[in-house]
Formats: sequence, structure tokens, C-alpha cells
Amino acid sequence: MPEIKIHRPHTLGLAKARKVAWAWAEQVEQKFDMECTVLEGETSDTVEFTRAGVNGRLIVAANHFDLDARLGLLLGAFAKTIEAEIGRNLDALLGKAASGAKAPAAAAKKAAAKKK
Repeated sequence: MPEIKIHRPHTLGLAKARKVAWAWAEQVEQKFDMECTVLEGETSDTVEFTRAGVNGRLIVAANHFDLDARLGLLLGAFAKTIEAEIGRNLDALLGKAASGAKAPAAAAKKAAAKKK
């Protein structure tokens, strides 16, 4: 199975990084029909995501994001394109968060609901 691994360092701290991760989860749910589950921890969170042909997780820490995904046979041919798109999405969200733009409120509410 082809794999995607992305590491993005940041200086947001855990609270802001969570908001970025929630916004990212909302985007992939809407755009790629992913099912995301947020598992909150004290020092890091995990966003698990899945759909037919893809499963993985995004580790959200105070100073970095680590994304690991496994692609099925059909999507494996597009691994480079998918990896580039995910990287662009994360970079855009991190850029907004670093500049002080707010993450969508719906993402935060949805993640809080999943936590319960």
C-alpha cells in the first residue's frame, strides 16, 4: 500500500494547533467525503480519518503536525498528487493561524461534539 507521510513544524501551541486540525478535518470531510474522529489528549490530539481507499491519522502537537496515510490500490497511483494537496491545505491553514485569522467556528463545535 502506498503511504503518505507529512511533517509540519509550527509555533502555534496546542490550543491553536487544535483549531487548525479541526478546520483541516472539516475540509477533508466536505471535500473528500472522509469520516474524521478527533481524539483529544493532554499533550497531543489525534485526528483519525477514513474513507474507501484511504485511512490515516493526523497527530496534532504543540509544535508540529504529523500525518500518516495509507492509500488503497486505486488511489495509490495518485499518491504524489494527494500528498501535495494535503500539504498545501495544511500549509494554508497553518499560515492563516500564524497570521491570526480564525478557524471556522463550525469546525471547533463539531470537534467538541465528537469528543463527547
